Amino acid sequence: MRSSPNYHHPYTFVFVVILFPALAVSYKTLSATESLTISSNETIVSHNETFELGFFTPGSSSRWYLGIWYKKIPTRTYVWVANRDNPLSHPNGSLKISSDNNLVIYDHSSNTPVWSTNLTVGTLRSPLVAELLDNGNFVLRHSNNNEYLWQSFDFPTDTLLPDMKLGWDKKTGLDRVLRSWRGVEDPSSGDFSTKLETRGFPEYYVFNKERIIYRSGPWIGNRFSCIPEMKPVDYMVYTFIASNEEVTYSYQDVYSVLSVSYMGTLQRRNWIESAQIWKQLWYQPKDICDNYKQCGSYGYGDSNTIPSCNCIKGFEGRNEQEWALRDDSAGCVRKTKLSCDGRDGFVVVKKMKLPDTTATVLDRGIGLKECEAKCLNDCNCTAYANTDIRDGGSGCVIWKGGLFDIRSYANGGQDLYVKLAATDLDHVRITSHGTIIGSGIGVTIFLLISIIILFGYWKRKQKSDITIQTPRVDQVRSQDLLIDEVLLTSERYISRENKTDDLELPLMEFEALAMATNRFSDANMLGQGGFGIVYKGMLPDGKEIAVKRLSKMSLQGTDEFKNEVRLIARLQHINLVRLLGCCVDKGEKMLIYEYLENLSLDSHLFDKIRRSNLSWQKRFDITNGIARGLLYLHQDSRFRIIHRDLKASNVLLDKNMTPKISDFGMARIFGRDETEANTRKVVGTYGYMAPEYAMDGIFSMKSDVFSFGVLLLEIITGKRSKGFYNSNPKNNLYSILFHSTLSVITLKERFHIFCGQVWRYWKEGKGIEIVDPIIMDSSSSALRTHEILRCIQIGLLCVQERAEDRPVMSTVMVMLGSETTAIPQPKRPGFCVGRSLLETESSSSTQHDDDLTVNQITLSVIDAR
Repeated sequence: MRSSPNYHHPYTFVFVVILFPALAVSYKTLSATESLTISSNETIVSHNETFELGFFTPGSSSRWYLGIWYKKIPTRTYVWVANRDNPLSHPNGSLKISSDNNLVIYDHSSNTPVWSTNLTVGTLRSPLVAELLDNGNFVLRHSNNNEYLWQSFDFPTDTLLPDMKLGWDKKTGLDRVLRSWRGVEDPSSGDFSTKLETRGFPEYYVFNKERIIYRSGPWIGNRFSCIPEMKPVDYMVYTFIASNEEVTYSYQDVYSVLSVSYMGTLQRRNWIESAQIWKQLWYQPKDICDNYKQCGSYGYGDSNTIPSCNCIKGFEGRNEQEWALRDDSAGCVRKTKLSCDGRDGFVVVKKMKLPDTTATVLDRGIGLKECEAKCLNDCNCTAYANTDIRDGGSGCVIWKGGLFDIRSYANGGQDLYVKLAATDLDHVRITSHGTIIGSGIGVTIFLLISIIILFGYWKRKQKSDITIQTPRVDQVRSQDLLIDEVLLTSERYISRENKTDDLELPLMEFEALAMATNRFSDANMLGQGGFGIVYKGMLPDGKEIAVKRLSKMSLQGTDEFKNEVRLIARLQHINLVRLLGCCVDKGEKMLIYEYLENLSLDSHLFDKIRRSNLSWQKRFDITNGIARGLLYLHQDSRFRIIHRDLKASNVLLDKNMTPKISDFGMARIFGRDETEANTRKVVGTYGYMAPEYAMDGIFSMKSDVFSFGVLLLEIITGKRSKGFYNSNPKNNLYSILFHSTLSVITLKERFHIFCGQVWRYWKEGKGIEIVDPIIMDSSSSALRTHEILRCIQIGLLCVQERAEDRPVMSTVMVMLGSETTAIPQPKRPGFCVGRSLLETESSSSTQHDDDLTVNQITLSVIDAR
């Protein structure tokens, strides 16, 4: 039916707007006679429709804010919030230009302003208009020219947009700072902020309240020195201005954002149109070496060394005992004082993040040679470097006093020249020369040993082809003696897998640990696991430690002990437990860790009293910390590590409830080009095991993701997954099924209760009913229902039956950290045993359900009498 011309009446449009407010007109500008109201659902859109401004409520919140977001990106991404600390508690507010020429948000319930631009402009000849520009800048200007009286770019929230400047402007007197949201659904000002320091050699810092937690390193011509990933490309142009008028940083690329998250992470993300996702290009801080002043004065961090903190050549640890126990925050001191008589010289430290630059002297007009002479003639000068690395380097920056917050990079950084006394400088030269000679001798010896080993292997092989040898007692070396020899000498050795490992780990005497733990008294016992007992100890200097002592009756042995020493000693991350040392003495094997005051996650999560202290915010923060630690293992560490036994009892909590993944006895190293591996020794906890690992011994990053998913669902529900522990290579799932005969438990009862129940409730739209009632009782958690349901969905994605359907940890981090990222619907979960072990085709062997299939078989487990 065609529309008649008689229907073209103004009342028709009014009728449509009333019935369908979503179709309300979007303004290009807002004049002094107009207002933007919440009830009308109107918005202001930039000319090219890139950005949109309007009122919004984040997630399930009932608070209203005025904000800006990308219009064309389907996942809502907020880039600016006006009244972040003064929200409207009900949808009865508006934005308009007031009679005193200010943009004002009014609360009509109380007829009071909740936010204003606070300008004092006096009488104007022309009316004002508010406009949202194509770069996301919301401006208040004259209607007849483009002179801005106020702009949102001068008052950023948590996001730096293209063309927006971070830093100080002399003309306006503004020092623009980014400040995080309080939470995923709370845009109010959080604890973390990013500020460009304008003193000395400018760089930006990330603060937790007033405490510095990270710094970028200074601008060195084309990037900040400690962000090697920040490389200029065709689509990204960086601008850094350091003058008497301003010290600012900006960039150009409309679909790229720099933001500080509510967890304190500074990150750069680009919108990928083809994949419809925000891709994280880089983030900081990334590992323990990024922590501010982690290694103290004259110490530098290197994630590829053990320990991660090192002294610059010519320096030594200020406190050798603390340094040996990885408490290296005291830093390093000179071996020899500077003479300041012209005999001092410099050692070059390559690929470095330059030291803290707040107290430096700059001279951009001279080169490196002049800079060296200037530093040499200044008794207070301790180091120098170029200010610009482009075109071979130029400019001069000089440090006076201690050198703090340095780290090295495999790729990136720049040369730093540190002043040394003549005697130490001569020693460095001799050592370097000796290293070259020693390396040549070492290679020759290694080749000779390899030839001897290969010849011996060939002779043994020939002999074994003729007859089967029965080994004599003296031919079989004790594993205990082997590990003793390896650890006590701390030298390179050839393991049974014919791999070399360097065990550079502080060794502690048995007697010292016995005294520290009060002779391993029961009163000092912190917990017990498959490895043995963990004791709390205290060293003579008052430092608290945790000592894990291998039980003689433990099914875990030297392989697991060596594995943990090899792996965890090489890993440095805020969400991984720190290994301080080890002890091997007359059959005793012990590992010494940092002491974590709040013990393990399961001691809180499944305890009726302690669990009440785990609010949803704490649980969410713990989840994010575990995810960051697992991402580091999978992607950002020196090695790609598969943990294989991630569970609540293997997550420890420090005094601030920061989670730290522990127990690497079952972990395995992956090559960068490896995607999965197979083992005949299925170890770990079956309640957390991926189906492909429990059934076929296939493990990969996705099997760790499955374990994380189970753990996440436990954190949300407060219920155990009720898994089974097994560390005996003979006791894989098949032998348990067919050889154990004591307590009999059906798989349907075991696994259907947890994963199946969560899945069923989710499919029925009742996911909130399986959430731990303790966290739902608080008003703050009730307001974050959407976030909780989102986490249940993420957990179910991680425990999907097929490994290829599960996300990788980098994707999990994006889903956890962004309220606006679209999350796919999960498929049915795996139940650790997802298909028939008996390979039967009998229809009676399985029970069919709309949502899942669980085989009707029994799993027998040996219970101790």
